[in-house]
Amino acid sequence: MLRLRRAPVPRTAMVRGALGAGPLLAAGLASGRAGPGVLAALGAMLAGVNDRPGTRRKGLVHIGLPAAAGSLGLLVGALVADTTGRWTAVPVLFLVGWVSGALSARGAVWSAAALQLLVTTTIGMGMPLAGPAWLKALCFLSGAAWLVVLRLLLRAPRSPGATRWSGEREAVAAVFDALADALGALGGPGAPAARRRLVAAQQQADEALWLMLLMPWPRRSGGAGRALAERSGAGAALCEASIALLWEGRPVPDEVADGPRRLAAAVRSGGPAGALPSPRPDTVERLAFDRAVLDAAVIFDRTTPYAAHAPRERRLPRTPGTNPGVRTGLFTPAGREYGLRVALCVSVTAAVALLLHENHWYWLPATAAFLVKPDMGPLFSRVVNRFAGTVAGVLAFVALTAALGGLGRPLVVGAVVVAGALVPLSTRHFAFQTAVITVLVLSFVHTAGDTEAAASRLLETFLACVIVLLVGHLPLVTDPRVRVGHRFAVTLRCTERYLRHVLDAPGPGGDRQRDGVRGLALRGAAYRALAEARAAAETAAAELPGPFGGRRQDWSAVTVAAELVVDAATACALRVEHGVPRPASGDVARVTAALSGLADALEDGHRTARPAPGPGPRDCRSLRDVMTQLHGIHRLTTAGPPRPPAPCRAPLS
Repeated sequence: MLRLRRAPVPRTAMVRGALGAGPLLAAGLASGRAGPGVLAALGAMLAGVNDRPGTRRKGLVHIGLPAAAGSLGLLVGALVADTTGRWTAVPVLFLVGWVSGALSARGAVWSAAALQLLVTTTIGMGMPLAGPAWLKALCFLSGAAWLVVLRLLLRAPRSPGATRWSGEREAVAAVFDALADALGALGGPGAPAARRRLVAAQQQADEALWLMLLMPWPRRSGGAGRALAERSGAGAALCEASIALLWEGRPVPDEVADGPRRLAAAVRSGGPAGALPSPRPDTVERLAFDRAVLDAAVIFDRTTPYAAHAPRERRLPRTPGTNPGVRTGLFTPAGREYGLRVALCVSVTAAVALLLHENHWYWLPATAAFLVKPDMGPLFSRVVNRFAGTVAGVLAFVALTAALGGLGRPLVVGAVVVAGALVPLSTRHFAFQTAVITVLVLSFVHTAGDTEAAASRLLETFLACVIVLLVGHLPLVTDPRVRVGHRFAVTLRCTERYLRHVLDAPGPGGDRQRDGVRGLALRGAAYRALAEARAAAETAAAELPGPFGGRRQDWSAVTVAAELVVDAATACALRVEHGVPRPASGDVARVTAALSGLADALEDGHRTARPAPGPGPRDCRSLRDVMTQLHGIHRLTTAGPPRPPAPCRAPLS
């Protein structure tokens, strides 16, 4: 609850935050249009919350998609407020809350967009600002667009020799740095954590390169981008081989672990990597890593990347998204559970607020929207931090008002500039972020004419926290077995597709290169789903039990077992690729059927209150049986007689 996330000070983002909401609010006040100025500043503030480190293209997506959703929500809310009665807000917020919660199951960007959709719908229905609905939405969108322009113009200082692909270069170089850390941790207790950091770095690099191909401006510089993509492909092969080394569990010499550091430096400089050490290839896993090192040396020394006849889509995965055929999103068990939880909390707080207030009722449901999003951390800790941050923000605003004898327009703009600069820094802790946003919102409300809002905000926040705690922990609303079990089910289905692709015999005339690219994409989807399952399991483990009690599940043990299964699938794929005979079709069918059966049990097992008596090998009604089956798949996946590696050349020195 009190953990502070460590990160470098985002100086450039703080400058963007200072130049975002404050100047827009000042422009609105100077022109005599305080309402449009407040909405534009609100759009810039919410865009600043999503202004996170990364490439320019990643910033466009992570800021632009939530901003578009926010303008849509403001348009819908304003239209509802203009054409219907105020009690229509309750069913409208229930529907929008359900969509918002369900969209949160699709990933971080969709979750941010869904949150802005819900919050701005509430503000559009409740904040008394004059003007047509389309103008309000346009002002909000223009404020977010202003921050996007600042994101494109104000960037961190470039290092010597940096190019327009510097952000993507840094993302790819981070993969090789994480690879060096993982190799250094082989055989020790920190190896699983190092592997998780490696997979996370690889996923971020995949996203950066995918956006680079999606938005390749200016097009005349395609050669440098293709060379970077080719080096990233070499890093993907090295990562796959390193996971197999992790599975083997034998340490490697220090000089081998330092080899990826040279590759990272070469990526940042754009030059060759030089000599690369490799372990002695005395096992299949080390042989695979040795070959991956040789391929990387060839690619990094190449001066003309990409043969003219090689199509680009054969070299890079088409998208870093989820596998086709795996259920995600609105109509999954997790999506339904997310949606119901958010919809009930927001609509109940809206009804209570309408009973208590004639005007300015939007604060309660907006507060609930920030609190109840299940993918943003445990509910109880968010409630405590939200209330503490609100108290700190209100006290800071009241102290500033008392010290200055009231806030005139220049002082309000100054407070917004300072608080806007602190928004990127405040992402380290939810209470700190809440305090900064509270100061900003109180400044906006003060500008809109509500000069006595500070005291009432404390009581309204307290009511929202109590309602969310009670409604959000109802047994029919929140069930960790639903959302966490679904995440693990997606992980097993992705693993099944990856294993089926690797272990099935290739057809005649198959394209080996295209199959390899598809295999990398399937493996990445499995590890991405595994990371989401781990995050959901950690959140569920930190949740308080509901008011009606309930047995707590040991999801941490399931997470460890699922990681073993996915790592075993990667090791099995690499062994098959490097000479180990493919298993019989019956064994492949048995493994994939077991994975599919486990996924079905994890998605449907919550319907059974207690395990069936005398569970058989395929009866996975209890969590303990699921764990047993996961470990059984782990043993089955790696079963088979040992085989000496094929003869090969000496390691590259």
